[in-house]
Amino acid sequence: MEITRIGSQPSRKGPEEYFTGTVRVDPLFEAPEPARVAGASVTFEPGARTAWHTHPLGQTLIVTAGCGRAQRWGGPIEEIRPGDVIWFAPGEKHWHGAAPTTAMTHTAIQERLNGKAVEWLEKVSDEQYGA
Repeated sequence: MEITRIGSQPSRKGPEEYFTGTVRVDPLFEAPEPARVAGASVTFEPGARTAWHTHPLGQTLIVTAGCGRAQRWGGPIEEIRPGDVIWFAPGEKHWHGAAPTTAMTHTAIQERLNGKAVEWLEKVSDEQYGA
């Protein structure tokens, strides 16, 4: 058994090349091999969002606070709220983030395939975000 104590892992800023706006990533867990699952709590300030991206084995988001948005490529922008659970299928191009005037926090859970959990793509434009 292993217990990771709250506050024992430092928060980090979401890198500008993968996020628009102010984003804080708080690592929660990364299971050791042979497991491949990892999770983090991610907080987006109003208007902040990820770039378009995919996950080789999919991703689950659990919204824990605030109000946000999520969109899969070619689909409508969906409003997401606390308690909502969002599943993105393997390889599904998508983005997620806060609403324009409200921050949002979610727990993100994904698995690594051959050591990689995400493929980052182009940024979501202001026009795409506001659609």
